[in-house]
Amino acid sequence: METESKIKIQLTEAEATEIRCQEKSKGGLSYEVILAEPAITPSVQITKRTATPGKKDLSAEEIEEKLKAAEERRLSLEAKKMADWNAKMAKIEEASRKKDELNNEFMVQTKEALVAKMEHYEEKREAIINDKKEKLKVHSQEIEKTRNSLEMQKSTELNAIEEKLRTAATLRDENMKKMLERLKEHERRAEMVRQNKASLCNQSENNAALSG
Repeated sequence: METESKIKIQLTEAEATEIRCQEKSKGGLSYEVILAEPAITPSVQITKRTATPGKKDLSAEEIEEKLKAAEERRLSLEAKKMADWNAKMAKIEEASRKKDELNNEFMVQTKEALVAKMEHYEEKREAIINDKKEKLKVHSQEIEKTRNSLEMQKSTELNAIEEKLRTAATLRDENMKKMLERLKEHERRAEMVRQNKASLCNQSENNAALSG
């Protein structure tokens, strides 16, 4: 889509020259120059005049010189018109060039700002991701450390329980052994008492027999 802006330059009324400038968004200018109809130099009519006292009739040479001077003035005026037109065109082209430069500079600055913003966002996102990764790593290490500690504690407690069970079993065996030894001693003493009693009974019977 192209936008058009027309610049209309109107020279002086005597110049009557019109310049139309059409600017297109994709760059470049197109100009339409409308020049006025060339001024028609009034023809010099040479008429015969009646001789007037005190006035001198113009000679053909003088008339030629006047015509040449008029032509030179016309050419000078046309040259001035062209010079003014060229100056105005130069100003228009310079303004268009500056506008293009400003547009290009704005586009470059906008692009650089956008790239810098995206780079900053990417760096910030990477920093956040790395921070989360580090936190997860530390958390995993703490979990692993806690798990190892619990396993060591569990192992220690199991070893302690097993040691207590072994100690209790040893004490139980020792107590059973002592109880069996005491029972045997008791039975041995009881047997001795029975034997002594029987011996005394026999001795009493023998003594009674002897007495009778």
